[in-house]
Amino acid sequence: MSTHLLTALQVVGIRYSNSQPDPPDETPLDDYQTAGVYAAAGVPVQVVEPRFPEAMRTPEETDNLGVLGGEIANAIAAGCRNGAAVLMVGGNCSHITGVVGGLQDVHGPGARIGLVWFDAHGDFNTPHTTLSGMLGGMPVAVCAGLAYPRWRIGSHIAAPLPTDRIVMVDVRNLDAPEEQLIRATEVTIAAVAPGRPGADLQQAVNALAAQCDVLYLHIDADILDARYVPNHNTKEPNGPDMAQVQQAMTTVFATGKVGVLAVVSVAADGEGGEQALASGRELIRHGLATWQRCGLMSFVNDL
Repeated sequence: MSTHLLTALQVVGIRYSNSQPDPPDETPLDDYQTAGVYAAAGVPVQVVEPRFPEAMRTPEETDNLGVLGGEIANAIAAGCRNGAAVLMVGGNCSHITGVVGGLQDVHGPGARIGLVWFDAHGDFNTPHTTLSGMLGGMPVAVCAGLAYPRWRIGSHIAAPLPTDRIVMVDVRNLDAPEEQLIRATEVTIAAVAPGRPGADLQQAVNALAAQCDVLYLHIDADILDARYVPNHNTKEPNGPDMAQVQQAMTTVFATGKVGVLAVVSVAADGEGGEQALASGRELIRHGLATWQRCGLMSFVNDL
C-alpha cells in the first residue's frame, strides 16, 4: 500500500434525509457547485447523485435505508475503483452505511477499514438504547452489526465493522444508555483539541491508522459549536470552533490513509442557513486541500 497525490475527485451528492428526498431549498449541493468548493482539490471533478429506486420502497424505513445505502455503495465503489478521491456531501449520518459498504465492495469484506467519526453525537444507539427512536442516531451501531441487519446488508456491509476500528471525535452529547453501550465496546473516544474531554486525538488516530488499510473520515457539521450551524436539527452548544475542527481533520489526513471523506448534515434552509452553508464550504475546502497535500491511499492499485 502507498499514497499518491489526488488525480481525480468523485463527489457523491446525497439529496435525501434518510430515504426521503430533500426539498430543493434544503440541500447544500447546489450551493457547493455554484461556490466552486470542489476546486480546492485541484483535480478534475465528477459529480454523481445516487437515486432511490422508488419501485423498491417499503413501509419499513430501515429497509429503505438499506436500499439507498446500496445505491450509495455502488457510487462510492465506482469512484474508488477509478483511483479517485471520493467525497460524499449532502445527506445525513444515516447514509454512512453506504460508504462502508462501498469500501467493502472494493477492498473485500476482510479489508481493515477504519472509521473516524467527527460528530457531537455517537449515533451508536440501537432500538434497545435509544431515547428518541431516531434512526439517524443509530448508523454507527448498524455498521458495527449491533442493529438492523437488513439495513446493513442492503448497504453492502457483508462484515460488520469491528468496534476497535472506530474512533469517535468529540461526541459531547451522548445518551446515557448509548454511552454505556459505547464504553462496553472497543470504540475510542478522542478529544477534538487539547484540553477537551477524551483521549489524545493524535495518539488515537495514529493507533487506528496502524491497524487499518484505509480510513473513512466522516464529519457531521454539528461537531462545530452551534453558532456555526444555527439551523442544524441537532446543534449542540459548547463545541469546538472551525479552526479546531480543521486542525483535527489535518491530523487524520496526515496518516495518508484516508480513502473517503464525508461532510454531511448541512442544511441550506431556515434562519441561519447561510452561516451553515459557509461552514460546510469551509470544511470541504479545507478537507480537499489538506487531502491533496497528504495524499490518497492507493489500496485498490495494490490489490
